[in-house]
Amino acid sequence: MKNLCLPLVLLTVIFFVQIHESAAQDNRPEDLADIWKSPEQDILDILYAPQLPRTSTSPSKTHMVLTDPIIYPTLSELAAPMLKLAGTRVNPKNNYYHGRHGGTSPRILTVKDGKTVSLNIPEEAELLETYWTSDGRRFALSVGFENRIELWLGDISGHVEKVPNMILNPLMDEAVKWFPDQEKLLVRRIGARGNPPQKPPIPIGPKILEDTGASARSTYEARNLLETAYDDELFSYYTQCELVIYDTKTKQEKIVGPSATYMTAEVSPDGNYFLIERLKQPWSHEVAWWRFANDVEVWDLKGNLIKTVVNQPLANEVPVRGVITGPRSLSWQPTSPHTLFWREALDGGDPMAKADFRDRLMKWEAPFNAEPEEVFKAEHRIQGTMWGQEDGMIMVYQRERMKRWRYVWLLDVNKGKSRQWFDHSENDRYNNPGFPIFSQLKNGKNVFIVEKGSVYFRGQGGTKEGDRPFVDRRHIETGEVERIFRSAPDKYEYFVDFAEDPKSFIMSSESSTEVPNFYLAKLGKSVAADAGESTRAITKRPITEFTDPSPELRQIENKLVRYQRNDGVELSFQLLLPPGYKKGTRVPTVVYAYPLEYSGAQTAGQVRGSSNRFMRIYGPSHKYFLMRGYAVLDNTAMPMIGDPETVYDTFVPQLVADAEAAVEKAVDMGIADPDRIGIIGHSHGGLMVANLLAHSDLFCAGIARSGSYNKTNQPYGFQGERRSLFEATQSYIDCSPTFFADKVNEPILIIHGDDDSNPGTLTFQSEVFYEAVRGSGGTARLILLPFEDHGYRARESIEHVLWEQMNWFDKYVKNREISDEVKN
Repeated sequence: MKNLCLPLVLLTVIFFVQIHESAAQDNRPEDLADIWKSPEQDILDILYAPQLPRTSTSPSKTHMVLTDPIIYPTLSELAAPMLKLAGTRVNPKNNYYHGRHGGTSPRILTVKDGKTVSLNIPEEAELLETYWTSDGRRFALSVGFENRIELWLGDISGHVEKVPNMILNPLMDEAVKWFPDQEKLLVRRIGARGNPPQKPPIPIGPKILEDTGASARSTYEARNLLETAYDDELFSYYTQCELVIYDTKTKQEKIVGPSATYMTAEVSPDGNYFLIERLKQPWSHEVAWWRFANDVEVWDLKGNLIKTVVNQPLANEVPVRGVITGPRSLSWQPTSPHTLFWREALDGGDPMAKADFRDRLMKWEAPFNAEPEEVFKAEHRIQGTMWGQEDGMIMVYQRERMKRWRYVWLLDVNKGKSRQWFDHSENDRYNNPGFPIFSQLKNGKNVFIVEKGSVYFRGQGGTKEGDRPFVDRRHIETGEVERIFRSAPDKYEYFVDFAEDPKSFIMSSESSTEVPNFYLAKLGKSVAADAGESTRAITKRPITEFTDPSPELRQIENKLVRYQRNDGVELSFQLLLPPGYKKGTRVPTVVYAYPLEYSGAQTAGQVRGSSNRFMRIYGPSHKYFLMRGYAVLDNTAMPMIGDPETVYDTFVPQLVADAEAAVEKAVDMGIADPDRIGIIGHSHGGLMVANLLAHSDLFCAGIARSGSYNKTNQPYGFQGERRSLFEATQSYIDCSPTFFADKVNEPILIIHGDDDSNPGTLTFQSEVFYEAVRGSGGTARLILLPFEDHGYRARESIEHVLWEQMNWFDKYVKNREISDEVKN
C-alpha cells in the first residue's frame, strides 16, 4: 500500500537516527551528525536491482500468478501509526499487518507456453494473497490499498473483478477460504463497527501485574503485548470480524453468527459444519493472543451451536518450551466428511515432567453424541500431523527433546493400526529424509501424495559439497527409498510441484552464473549417479526467462572451504572473493556467522548451503563488502556441541575455538590478512561478536546488530538453554559480554532497531552494552534506528546501516593503522 507521507512525520524521521560514539568531541564531525547517510551509487544499484517475482502455482499445475515484491518500505510508512496488539503489530489504516507488503504488477503465466496476461487491479493496489480453487481454473484475491483490504475474484483468462462490500480482516486467520464445493467462499469481513476507540487524555489507572505461586514461563511470549484498558479496546476493535458465506455464482451473501474475535473458522470437508475458535474476554496483559482464553465450537451453516469442543482457559502459565493442556491443534480430517482430530498433552504440557507418554491424538465424529475417542498415544511430543490421500492415513511427527531426535509414525485411524516408519536426528542434514509432497483434493483440503504404496518426499539434500535438493519415493511397507530427482552437482535445482502430466514436474534451476528460472521437467529412466546412487534422467524446457538484475555480482568467486577445529570437529565456510581478485593476494576479510547448537560433532560439522546459488544481495548484507575489495567468509560454522542441558557452559570457549579455526584456514590459504579481519553478526550473532571481541584477539573490529548482551535479563532460558538463571547462574554470566565489557579492546559498532520487540534483544541491551564498553575506555559506536524492529526494513535504515558498516570496517579493518607491536 502506497502510504502518504505527512509533513510532520517526514520531518520527524529524517532527523531522528540516534548516534552515540565513545570518542569525546568538541565539534561533532560529519559522521556523528544525526542525519541519514547512504552508501555509494554502485551499492545502491545492487540494493535496488529488480527482484525476481513471487509465485503462486495453481493446484492443477497449469498456471502461476506472478507479482513483483515490495522489499523496502519507506521510513515514513514505519513511522505512521502502529498498534501493538497482543503479539501482532497492526496498521490501523488498513487493518493489516504493519509494514507487511504483497506484490505489484500481478500477471498470470501459463506453464505450457510461458505466456503471461496481466491482472487488471488498480495501479495503487498490491496483491497480498491468491486463493485458488482446487481445479486451478479460478481464484480469489486479497487486494491491499492504503486504507483497506478488498476481495477480488478472477480466472485463468486474466479476468478479475472486485466483490462489492467485502472489506477483509486478515488478522489471525486466512481472510478467504473456499467451501468444498469450490463455489462458495467463507470470508472474514469487517462489518459495521463505528469509529476506533479514542485514547483517553490520561490513563484510567496504573499498570498492574500480580501473581502468587506461579511457575516459570517462556519470555518469548512477551512481545507487543496489551498494556492498558485502551489497548484492550483497540484489540477488540481491530480483530473483530463477521463471517460471511459468499456465493460466487449467485453473488449472494449470508452472515453466519455474531461479530466476534475469531481465531479460526474452518469448513468441514462435507461443507455442513464450521469449526470455530473464538477468543473471549477479559484480554490478558501477560501473553499473546494465541494464549488467550477461547471457546472451540462446532456450528451448522446457519451459525447454530452444535457442540462445544472445549472452553480453553487463559494459558498464562505454560511451562518453558511446553504446551497448553487440553485440546490443541484442532482440525478436520480432510478425507472424512466431518471428523475432528486434535492433540492433548499427557504430561501437563511440561517437557521436564516424567511421563510414559507425552501426547495423545483424539478423534470426534459428528454429530458428536458419543465421547471423543483416543486413537494414538505418543511417547514424545507430537510436533506435527499430516494427512494422506488414502482415507484414514496420517503421518505423526514426534520430537524427543533431549536427543533432538524425530520419530515418524504412520497411522491408519480407521483400522486402529500404527507403527514407527523411520526416525532421524533433526540436526543431521546429510541424512534428512525431507518432508512429504502435498496435493489438493477436490474439496480443497491438502494431503500428502500416496502413489502405488509410496509417499513422495522432498528435501534440501545436504552433502559434503553443499546442498543438492532431491525428491524421493519412500515405500510405505518396506521403507525402500527410490530417488527420482536430485539437483545436478554444478547447479542448485529444486522441485516446485508436480505438473499436469504425472511424469512431469515444475522445477527451479540456477547456478552461480545462471539466473533462477522455472522449468518444466520430464522424468526419464533410472540412471547411475554419484556415490553409488541412482536417480531418474530428466529433460527440461524453460517456463520463464528472467534476466540478471546485477551482472556485476557474477564476478564474485564462490567456493566451499572445509577445515577442522582444534578438537577435530569438521567445519566449513563459503569463501567469497571480490571482483578482480588476484590469486595469492591477501585482502581485508569479513567473517559472518551465527552460532547453532548440536548434540554431537558428527552433525555439527555438516556443510550448510551451496556455492552454486545465484548470488542476490538484500538489505544490510555483509556481502556488500565484496564490492570494496574485501573477502567474505559466509555461513562460517560456529557450532556449540554438547548435552542440550549444559551446552552453554562452554559457549565462549567453543566460540573462540570455532573462530580460531576459521581465521587460521583463511590465513593459511593466503587470502586473509591476519591483521585486517573483522567479524559481523546479527541477533545471536551479535552476542557472538561481542563475546569474541571480549575473549579473543582474532579480530581488529566487530559489528554487532540487534544483539543480546546480558542473558540474565532472560531468566527462564534463551536459544537452546533450558535451565533458569537460578539453576545456571555462572553460565548465564559467562555468556554475557556486558560483564566483560572492559575486555573489549577492539572497536565495536553496535546497531539496533529502536523498537525491537524480540524479548531477548530489547533495545536497552545495546544501550547498556555500549555504556559498559564506553565507560571502560573502549571504542564503540551505537546506532539506534527509529521505528525499526528486530530486523531492519525501511529504505533509509538499510542505506544508513550499509554506510555505517562500510565506514566502520574501512576505518578499523581495511585502512587500520597497524602498530609495531601488532606487526611483530
